[in-house]
Amino acid sequence: MTDGEDSARGTDHWLRINRENWDDRVRVHAGSDFYDLPGFRAGDDPLRPVEVAEVGDVTGLRLLHLQCHMGQDTLAWARRGAFVTGVDFSSAAIGVARGLADELGLADRARFVVSDVYEAPTALDGERFDVVYTGVGALVWLPDLTRWARVVASSLTMGGFLYLAEFHPVSDVLGEDGSRVEFDYFDGSPERVDYPHTYTDGPPLGKTVSVQWRHQLGEVVTALASAGLRIDFLRERPDTLFQRYSSLERRPSGEFAFPEGRPRVPLMYALRATRDRPAD
Repeated sequence: MTDGEDSARGTDHWLRINRENWDDRVRVHAGSDFYDLPGFRAGDDPLRPVEVAEVGDVTGLRLLHLQCHMGQDTLAWARRGAFVTGVDFSSAAIGVARGLADELGLADRARFVVSDVYEAPTALDGERFDVVYTGVGALVWLPDLTRWARVVASSLTMGGFLYLAEFHPVSDVLGEDGSRVEFDYFDGSPERVDYPHTYTDGPPLGKTVSVQWRHQLGEVVTALASAGLRIDFLRERPDTLFQRYSSLERRPSGEFAFPEGRPRVPLMYALRATRDRPAD
């Protein structure tokens, strides 16, 4: 483990590093084809149809989006009738989100707050929501899922629910072509990553270092159950949003999956959990 990883284990060092990294990503993401802000302004919907179907009608509901980044998914829920609050620790990302809300005429039903996940209840003055939504690629940035689950539970009204869509942790242990297990599924130690690019098109980053954590699926479920939430469903899926392995093929839907006839593993999952008793 490097000095940076060791610091990340016991202090807020990881938070500062990751905030700097994500602040820097915003300038790249805002101009990228991947996020396509002009298309979003014109009405493109970034939400996957399966997410919309599993969350259901959000008309009139209060929805909290944790780790909302530049707010496109958050505002997509507002377009569908929800009153939304997006929370992200990057002030640069929140600035873009607020600008989009104003441009799209959604400022009356969308607000954005600068806060890291763990401090969200304080930043929101203990407000409760009907839905807490978290999009793909979020959990890897959090060292403590037990604390995260408590934040989720304390942010929900009685009868409210969490909807989580994520990359499946099994997808983190396979090699380049997806045919062999090459990494330890149970290794949850912080990983210091120094990489000059983000996951989108665009120029290189100036702040290249981040700290990330792998979380087992059982860790996610146990954290939520321990926080007092009832698991309504856990659905594993054999496709993903990008060409994670060289062997994946693009489907007509735009998602990627292993070729027909090849043994499959779960690449993504969706989980819904309801608060039906007081949070612990």
